Amino acid sequence: MATTPDLITPKDLLAADTAMGAVTLDVADLDVMTAYYRDAIALQVLSSQGSEVTLGRGTEPVVILRHSPALKAASPGQAGLFHTAILFETQEALAAAVATAAQYPGVKFVGSSDHLVSQAFYFDDPEGNGIELYWDRDRSQWSWTHGQVEMSTLFLDPNEFLREHLSEQGLADPTSLGGAIVGHVHLSVGDVATARDFYVGKLGFETTATLGNQALFVSAGKYHHHMAMNVWNSRGAGPRQQTLGLGQVDIIVPTADEVGALTERMKHYGMQTRDDGRTVSFDDPWANLINVRVAD
Repeated sequence: MATTPDLITPKDLLAADTAMGAVTLDVADLDVMTAYYRDAIALQVLSSQGSEVTLGRGTEPVVILRHSPALKAASPGQAGLFHTAILFETQEALAAAVATAAQYPGVKFVGSSDHLVSQAFYFDDPEGNGIELYWDRDRSQWSWTHGQVEMSTLFLDPNEFLREHLSEQGLADPTSLGGAIVGHVHLSVGDVATARDFYVGKLGFETTATLGNQALFVSAGKYHHHMAMNVWNSRGAGPRQQTLGLGQVDIIVPTADEVGALTERMKHYGMQTRDDGRTVSFDDPWANLINVRVAD
């Protein structure tokens, strides 16, 4: 992976302690999807109100399922969600979640990889939304060169990982092993140059790695990546139609001043925004809704 200097001034960067919030999905079958994220992905139902169910761990929401039966499925090659990446605190907690998913009837396991900065397992939910379950190595073990974080895609044997890290407690009660948060969100986009212009040049992330004209990884505060964009299934895609799948990406910043500065910056670039002082929302170039809000 190579990276090039960001054409962005430090005052325009997102705060170092920016984080990702819950991902909202528009779903056709709320009951099936709720059962999957609860029983396969080992999340807890935090709230259920009418057509919307929020799941997470403890008090931390991870995914919001919004019943939208009138919407059609996304067409092949459309921009949108590549995967929601759920970060676990320990390898034991990750192993418990992976083992729980593996036992779920009809679960679709996509693969597993050691990315040097993390260990990850990939699934598709019943409506085709990608999910990554992962654990981060300590930042002291990450390698940076000229502003680029070293990541790779190395073989990770799921059976060996489970043998090493799955505990009786994790198998009996996976939610007892600590929290889970959205660590990053990976999008399918039409082209990398446009993604870089928007997510780095306007929104204020920093580039951490690129894979030619195929993929871009960005973050705040030198995390390996809070967001990524690739063209592997969507090269040349234009703005999304309103379909099932990704409904909204939440980004959490520490203060209302951060929201205010971002709102002014997006207006400066001619972006249409909706804001109330604590939250600002706007569309990326592929009509993915991005919602930036102050931490609770």
